[in-house]
Amino acid sequence: MDLEAIRKQSQAAITELIDVSGIKAGQIIVVGCSTSEVVGSKIGTAGSKEAAETLMHSLQEIASQAGVFLAIQCCEHLNRALVVERAVMQEYDLEQVEVMPAPTAGGALAAQAMKSYSDPVVAETIIAHAGLDIGATLIGMHLKRVAVPVRLQTKTIGQAILIAARTRPKFIGGSRAVYQV
Repeated sequence: MDLEAIRKQSQAAITELIDVSGIKAGQIIVVGCSTSEVVGSKIGTAGSKEAAETLMHSLQEIASQAGVFLAIQCCEHLNRALVVERAVMQEYDLEQVEVMPAPTAGGALAAQAMKSYSDPVVAETIIAHAGLDIGATLIGMHLKRVAVPVRLQTKTIGQAILIAARTRPKFIGGSRAVYQV
């Protein structure tokens, strides 16, 4: 496992997503991640504390510089709930749930977020403005209604396939409507 490569890839991916998505300070990026996939194993089989620490630090650093919030998605065992800072939960009026993500139930990155955030809570759902899906973790349920795929220069993080998305407002009004796109 090349932690330096994971650091560089994750920082490049979140930086590019912030740039191309138009996300603004105070908005949310949801991150789903299988550290098993990052280290080259099947999702849910070989979670890595080291990969999670590297990813969390790298993503937080760039998100903090941009003033955007990270919501770290738990795995399916916790119904893909999300670890966020309490301030995010309060600002976005999220429903808190009671659970402590662990590497084997929640995922290594979510467990790391519980350690890395200053005041972490777990929210049931969120409606994020952009997202990174590292290793096919299915983040779509936590994105605003119109998600648009974003092709990043960074295609993988470690061995995991990387998929990114931004969101946009719905187009309404039909053929006579005028849009500012």
